[in-house]
Amino acid sequence: MDFYKKNHSSYIASTLNADMGKVYPFFEKYLRPGDSILDLGFGSGRDTIHFASKYEVTSLDPCLEFCNALKEKGYKNILQMRAEDIDFSKRFDAIWASASLLHISSKELNGVYNKLDRALKDNGVLYCSFKYGDFEGMRDERPYLDLTEKSLLPYLEGTSFYLKEWIITDDVRPDHKEKWLNCLLLKK
Repeated sequence: MDFYKKNHSSYIASTLNADMGKVYPFFEKYLRPGDSILDLGFGSGRDTIHFASKYEVTSLDPCLEFCNALKEKGYKNILQMRAEDIDFSKRFDAIWASASLLHISSKELNGVYNKLDRALKDNGVLYCSFKYGDFEGMRDERPYLDLTEKSLLPYLEGTSFYLKEWIITDDVRPDHKEKWLNCLLLKK
């Protein structure tokens, strides 16, 4: 949290216009106009802005500065809270967790997936992305959990999620060379 609090302006500037054009259709093919989406860990607000014209979006982020910046742009339904603290029951048709769950520790990730499972309506879809690899630790003043399509699976145990499909993409920011694991999880 300290990193995002200190660097919120530069983070927003570096990610707000990142081109997610290859990933949005990967997720949206499972949606209907007007579906309810939880944008989990919205950061710059880029994805909330994209989805708000077609869907009912609730935006959640633990960083007050991100929440205030999105409110200043006129967006509503903004919640300041951590993913670990959500407590919804079958409220959303879909959850978009772009580069947000990667900051959850391996010890807490299964518990978060269980909360997300409860938050989704039956037949809901969850998009999540992680840096591709096998790493857990601090990087750039933030905790990271990098996963592969195989190492993700144990974190889904005890949930009704299954990995429907995944793609590996390049980082959309021009100054970054990482690969990303983009996953679509469906409820059984």
